[in-house]
Amino acid sequence: MRKIGFVLAGLLVAFVVGVLLSPFASSFPDGLERVAEDKGFIERAVELRFPFLVPDYTFPGINNEKLATSLAGLVGVAITFGITVAIGKAMAKKDSR
Repeated sequence: MRKIGFVLAGLLVAFVVGVLLSPFASSFPDGLERVAEDKGFIERAVELRFPFLVPDYTFPGINNEKLATSLAGLVGVAITFGITVAIGKAMAKKDSR
């Protein structure tokens, strides 16, 4: 039970930080994109056919940019947490055999 409290506290901190800090995220390109621009091969980038849930770190359909960015951060935290829990459960199940 102690581990669950620790995990939930960490998840709460991640959500709070995501809401409070994500609106202040830089609008400049990330490192990989910046290098591609500087080295002149950004135009060779291929658009993926996979539809992104939160393209460019903003939640689609919301006009307020800071709110859209905060929601994108929250969705990212939730998805990452869900994947981590699923992998952890699968590994625990494998170890118990």
